[in-house]
Amino acid sequence: MQKSGLQSFLFLFACIAAAPVLGWTQQPNTDGQLKFADLGACKLVSGKQIDQCRLGYRTWGSLSADRSNAVLFPTWFSGTSAQLAGQVGAGKLVDPAKYFVVAIDALSDGISSSPSNSATQHGPAFPAITMQDMVNAEYRLATETLHLSHVHAVMGISMGGQQTFEWMVDYPDFMDEAIPIVGSPRPNSRDLLLHRAAIDAIRMDPAWQHGNYTQPPAEPEAELIWQLNLTTPENFARTHSPADFARDYAKWESTGILPSDANDWLAQLGAIVHLDVAHGGSLADAARRVKARVLVVSSAQDHMVNPQPPLEFARLIGAKTLVLEGDCGHEATSCEAAKLDPVVRAFLDGD
Repeated sequence: MQKSGLQSFLFLFACIAAAPVLGWTQQPNTDGQLKFADLGACKLVSGKQIDQCRLGYRTWGSLSADRSNAVLFPTWFSGTSAQLAGQVGAGKLVDPAKYFVVAIDALSDGISSSPSNSATQHGPAFPAITMQDMVNAEYRLATETLHLSHVHAVMGISMGGQQTFEWMVDYPDFMDEAIPIVGSPRPNSRDLLLHRAAIDAIRMDPAWQHGNYTQPPAEPEAELIWQLNLTTPENFARTHSPADFARDYAKWESTGILPSDANDWLAQLGAIVHLDVAHGGSLADAARRVKARVLVVSSAQDHMVNPQPPLEFARLIGAKTLVLEGDCGHEATSCEAAKLDPVVRAFLDGD
């Protein structure tokens, strides 16, 4: 081998050897498979920590050569990364043929570290978390596990949208774009009334046993509160026949929030109640931190997440907005997917 050829060979060998350290290892295609990022201890803004902290995640697509096409997609309230799979694909919310999509299980969703699955901090021993804590753990997953120094976008639906607002304020240089969908930068009084009612419904149920139950309780009252607010009265009456009411009510009473865990629900509801991207200051000050190009999506008749706070924040940052006008309320993302999905895809593509 000639000297120039030997030098080229040694350079290539050194790059291959360094790949695991630099995060360049070519991974087999594992689209949609659940993986875990083990983060050790997750320090919380309260000063406490989650022991043996880990996050579940799934990926679709591939990183581009310049590693610039990652899209982080955290989960909605009580949702999992498996459920986000329905939003990923050609003609859907985000196309993995163009983007490396990372669906992240938020803390306390029953997949990532949660009251229900912690071996050392089980049930009520699990420390209270905030939306900041969720996002800080997700940042560690992105940087320490996936070795990303920057992403194309962060996007999410409902509580995923709330995490997206937190992301754009707390890590303003980390993304080019942010797309919060039916989320909020902080709850208003109507939102607080709803979420506190759900929290109290769980805590007042004797089956909850102060969080020390051995079998997850159904918590039917919390589910009934949810059913009353997921959509509008008009939509509910149209989609639920009075003739089927007895059957539907019996189902809600018997299954309640199951298979979700009551302590997991309480942990995430607590994070939503205490959400404040301004961290005690003004939303105007928080808005000045945002550097990403932003699309804010709200539902005009949302009874679960009031559209006023996100639209006000959009005005403060000069964001593009999309207001879904139908009567599906918080479920507008599915009812009006034909309107929503193309707008999100175009925004991701720079339009």
